[in-house]
Amino acid sequence: MRLERELTRKPSSAELAPEKSSPPSKKGKRRHRRPEPMPTTVQRLFDTCKRVFADGIAGFVPPPDDVSCIRSILDNMKPSDVGVSPKLPYFRKIDNDGPPIITYLHVYECPQFSIGIFCLPPSAVIPLHNHPGMTVFSKLLLGSMHIKSYDWVVVAQESSEPSSAALPTGKRLAEVKTDEVFTAPCDTSILYPASGGNMHCFTAKTACVVLDVLGPPYSIPERNCSYYYDYPYAKYASESPVDLGEDEGYAWLEERIGSPEEFVVVGAKYQGPKILEG
Repeated sequence: MRLERELTRKPSSAELAPEKSSPPSKKGKRRHRRPEPMPTTVQRLFDTCKRVFADGIAGFVPPPDDVSCIRSILDNMKPSDVGVSPKLPYFRKIDNDGPPIITYLHVYECPQFSIGIFCLPPSAVIPLHNHPGMTVFSKLLLGSMHIKSYDWVVVAQESSEPSSAALPTGKRLAEVKTDEVFTAPCDTSILYPASGGNMHCFTAKTACVVLDVLGPPYSIPERNCSYYYDYPYAKYASESPVDLGEDEGYAWLEERIGSPEEFVVVGAKYQGPKILEG
């Protein structure tokens, strides 16, 4: 019978060979991508400033939420985030007859904002100066520093626009906003075009590092820097158009001609994490 012949027939070698499993499809494999590296602190600062100061208009004051964004990054910033430490040569005492030399590290600048770092040896001074039309964030990263700042006093006029209180000699009345010593780590200082201490002076009590964000940055001649002498209010109280008694919370500021001789700044290369502008 046909059925019997099929049952008694010996299978061929081809029929006895085990089935070969096909290799898994490449399409079925999942590729495990490496996680993207977290942006550095200075990169996050750059990205936030680029968004906040996109218009780059003098006199622009960022909304409170944007101010908080920049401040929160700076408040948590450490010296190592920008590649600085007390061991850098910028803080060594140099025996000479001139003023202590301040080193400026240029991090980034564009027409809308700038980021820079000042390294001050002990006793170095950044003289009293203004920031016309700017919002400025200053973060003390290292050391102890005395900061004194002022805003102009504006006097209301019945028949005209408010004006500054000034003497015939050109000295203008200013109100003291800050007059204290700060020690790192501390909160970020913020000044605005017309408030918060737009004119300030830094004096290093120890070796100091301060990072500044300026929006927009200085620009000659549109937003050039002016320096000032300050005098106690009482010295010219009898000539004051505003009667403030003997109040120590005010001073007279007189603009200086040219850059102060005691202010010596040299540039150095920024060695911290790079900023990606893409």
